[in-house]
Amino acid sequence: MVTQTRPGTNPPVKHAKDFGINIESDLALELLRVVEKAAIESARTMGTGDREKADRLATEAMRATMDTVPMHGRIVIGEGERDEAPMLYIGENVGAEFEHGTDVPEIDIAVDPLEGTNLCATGAPGAITVLAASEHGGLLHAPDCYMQKIIVGPACKGCVELDAPVEHNLKQIAKALQRDVDDLVVVVLDRPRHAELIDDIRHAGARIRLITDGDLSAGITAAVRGTGVHGVMGSGGAPEGVITAAAIRCLNGYMLGRLIVTPEQVERVHKMGIKDVSKIYTADELAPGEQIIFTATGVTEGPIMKGVRFFGEGVRTSSVVMTLKTGKVRFIESIHLSRTEDTQVRF
Repeated sequence: MVTQTRPGTNPPVKHAKDFGINIESDLALELLRVVEKAAIESARTMGTGDREKADRLATEAMRATMDTVPMHGRIVIGEGERDEAPMLYIGENVGAEFEHGTDVPEIDIAVDPLEGTNLCATGAPGAITVLAASEHGGLLHAPDCYMQKIIVGPACKGCVELDAPVEHNLKQIAKALQRDVDDLVVVVLDRPRHAELIDDIRHAGARIRLITDGDLSAGITAAVRGTGVHGVMGSGGAPEGVITAAAIRCLNGYMLGRLIVTPEQVERVHKMGIKDVSKIYTADELAPGEQIIFTATGVTEGPIMKGVRFFGEGVRTSSVVMTLKTGKVRFIESIHLSRTEDTQVRF
């Protein structure tokens, strides 16, 4: 079908469905390369104490690799506004085909080049590189503010409420999982703002895993059986909440979130198209896309992915790639070989 436009008007924006393209099958492994490269470069700084350098190297590697991917991408969640970030800023166009003007579908992309910069800088577990992608409009353009969140696994769908007492939610989770409350482990960011939440969880009898950073990766573990995590509660970054929601949808988990907007932020949030700042979002509303790709690579050791490992013949990475429509969750170990005459692959 040929679309005609009047002279002097902009051509209509074309989306993946206009081309009969399956974003997930065409781009999932291409976008895996993006997070792998970012993880490798940031991992070279592990334990050096230089969190700014770790984040910069991850961002630069991610941006450079994106321009080798055959896509017309737009950053909807990234390193900040254009004036605040030299690259991967909100609204930036990325992709190998962008400068050539080739007719390719428009893809929305949300990134966290290095979640857990402090973790990488100190060599602590849990640092990852993350990217989510969907068709145009498939990811909420979340403002840079906090979000109150509760995240649980598939068995607990619909049994928790954001405004319910902590003890009630924990009893509901325990009932859904057919166990006692004192068997549960809840992940909470170790922040002063969570003092009351932590007291409530302890009073209810559940156990707590306090983390210094990385509530995005914690949300993923809550939706995967066998990780020993049964829920995530508290507030963290809203942009990270949207990326988490993309993963939660792929994992068939359950998530609720509400923006925490200060009086100074209300006007800006309204300009972004969010009129009801008290709205409670589900994962389906935070990441409403029909096709979603979520991919992440471990930088330091974690419960789901190993960290980057360097050896004589190259580098080994551990990643996860999830796709919503095709219903795939792939755990991928990759060996990136150096091209020398004596290169050998080892287990």
